[in-house]
Amino acid sequence: MSDGALSTRPEGVLSRRYLLATLGMCALIGIAAFESLAVTTIMPIVSADLDGESLYSLSFAAPLATGLVGMVVAGNWADRSGPRVVVIASMLLFAVGLLVVGAAPDMTVFLFGRLVQGLGSGAVIVGLYVMVARLYPPALHPSIFAGFAAAWVVPALVGPLIAGLVAESLSWHWVFVGAVVLAVPAFVMILPSLRRVPPPDRADGGGAVPWSPRRILWAVGAALGVLALNLVDEFEPAVAVAVVVAAVVALAIALRPLLPPGTLRARAGLPTLVLLRGLVGAAFLASEVYIPYLLQDRYGFSSSASGTALTAGALGWALASWSQGRLGERVPQRTGIRIGIVLVLGGLVVATLTPLLGLAPGALIATWTLAGFGMGFMYPRFSVLTLALSTGSDRGFNSSALTISDSAGSAVALAVAGGAFGLLGGASSPYAFAACFAIGSTVALLALVLSGRAVPRRT
Repeated sequence: MSDGALSTRPEGVLSRRYLLATLGMCALIGIAAFESLAVTTIMPIVSADLDGESLYSLSFAAPLATGLVGMVVAGNWADRSGPRVVVIASMLLFAVGLLVVGAAPDMTVFLFGRLVQGLGSGAVIVGLYVMVARLYPPALHPSIFAGFAAAWVVPALVGPLIAGLVAESLSWHWVFVGAVVLAVPAFVMILPSLRRVPPPDRADGGGAVPWSPRRILWAVGAALGVLALNLVDEFEPAVAVAVVVAAVVALAIALRPLLPPGTLRARAGLPTLVLLRGLVGAAFLASEVYIPYLLQDRYGFSSSASGTALTAGALGWALASWSQGRLGERVPQRTGIRIGIVLVLGGLVVATLTPLLGLAPGALIATWTLAGFGMGFMYPRFSVLTLALSTGSDRGFNSSALTISDSAGSAVALAVAGGAFGLLGGASSPYAFAACFAIGSTVALLALVLSGRAVPRRT
């Protein structure tokens, strides 16, 4: 091969130019993965210790709700000033939230910390997405997003086990404090790359994007709607019905300006792509949070052992992300998304049957591995397609819309699943667990029906 050919070979995501940024961003994603898997693993212990079983679903929905606000502010801020200040500010919020959660003496303080943590985590994801768009050439986007998903590998292997062991031997408080300690070196690694990210006007040739207070207020309204939905169990039945109706209407109104036009009507193209991200995320997450609960309460697993299912699902996710990155365009985007949805749907059906028929927990763990594989096989495709369909002036908006849909969909599904769980008897009833998984199955089936509208056949 000639020297000229060698000199024109494109740099990879692990080349000297991108190495620190790639490692730092993947490490941050890995820490977020550890925290997510850890919370899901130890939440049954936390809810028992803080007497918060009735607020179980809210513990997961709270950071998703404030994450909506963080995403909108971060998207607007990143379009206006670039991702540098967004990533720094959001990481500080995320760390403060984790420290508050780690020191929580009761459920009220715990939920407050989760709200602060969600504000930071929602914003940092958008900041990292925009950082990718401005720092890496488009040809490297599939590789870096596959790297983001593959960053779940180590947390998947050791996260649930470590979280369970720490909670059982020391205290669940130390799980959250440890996540803050791990985040510091990852944050330090991306600082040099943040300094060389070009500002929006230099990168895109446009002027400064103005602040959008109206969109931020809509995000606050959406967050309040999500929180209200997850608090219906705290009201009398007659009041609860009114709260649900008001929250659903408010949420639909508030989300419209935060998403591409036509998203809630499943308009073909980018709007349905954004909607689809919310549906598949809702189907998976709203079910996954009840799997350790089921294994601990109905099958007698310890908190560390119950994390086996989460580990299996996350490993399947990471393996699929790696294979998706290797396959590249040999699997069409539309086909890849549909394969992923079918695998998730299969895992949810088995999860629904497990408490009803008393299936062996091994069947649930095995099929949840396939469900995780399905998520990993399609999730990077959403990010790649969204950036491909965006312009320089709306990357932040569309990136935040993608994650807003994900968070809002998951939070609504958690509210519905939590309501069904409480109405059907809670942890004492196998039907309560089955209902949560059946709700996820229904959402996944809807996603499969709409998938053809998200990506044209020729894409």
